[in-house]
Formats: sequence, structure tokens, C-alpha cells
Amino acid sequence: MSEKAVTIYTDGGCRGNPGLGGWGTVLIWAGREKKLYGAEADTTNNRMELTAAIEGLKALKKPVSVELYTDSKYVQQGITKWIEGWKKNGWKTAARKPVKNQDLWQQLDQMMSQHKVTWRWVKGHAGDKYNEVADQLANQAMDEFKG
Repeated sequence: MSEKAVTIYTDGGCRGNPGLGGWGTVLIWAGREKKLYGAEADTTNNRMELTAAIEGLKALKKPVSVELYTDSKYVQQGITKWIEGWKKNGWKTAARKPVKNQDLWQQLDQMMSQHKVTWRWVKGHAGDKYNEVADQLANQAMDEFKG
């Protein structure tokens, strides 16, 4: 794996929560950019944030080192702090309730085994160029959604 081969910025959002949702991701490597986005009719903000990260990692063709930026503390803390406990507890929270979005957490966990990912939190809507691009992509996905 090459060091810092790919930088990924992700964002997700909803119009209504639950409601129409969209996700966007920007992959940056060797001076190039790839933009991806999508939408779902009936989803949540958190599911779209997770989907953006999953889709960004899925787009990678081979195992690489990744710096992944998200404005979602839920995603960043979930994958770096909470997931190991959830797995040990049979996908239950500390309060013994089922983990929400377990299907997506399991997909993301599987993607993590393929790449060396460093997770970075970035404040949303604070002028970070690529966070703003990811947000625009998520909104474009919702605008274009035909369901």
C-alpha cells in the first residue's frame, strides 16, 4: 500500500429525516478527482453519511492508504471507537439495544479490512472546499432523484 495514495471526502443528507436522502463523495489522487453521488427515497441522514463513505471506498480499484474526511461524528466515532464493542456485544449497543444501521456498519467494516484508512473529521459547512463539493453532490443527487 502506498502512503496517502487517495483522499476521500464524503457527505450525506436528507430532506426530512427520514425522507429523501442523498450522498456525495470526492476521490482525489495523483492530481485527479472522481465525483460520485446517489440518492434513496426513504432513508435517514446517518444512512446517507455511511453510504457516502462506503461508496467512496468501493470505488477504489486496489488496496491503498486512504485519508477519509467526513463531517459526521457519528460515522467517524462509530468506525474508530464504537464498532469493536458492537461486534463483541453481538451488534448491540452498551444499552443492549440493536445497533442502528448494522447492515451499513458491517459493509463499512468489511471495506476497512481492504484499505488502510485514516479517518478525519471536518466541520461541515465551514468552507472546506471538498467538504462543500461532497455536500453539493449529495444535494444534486436529491435534486435529480426520480424514484
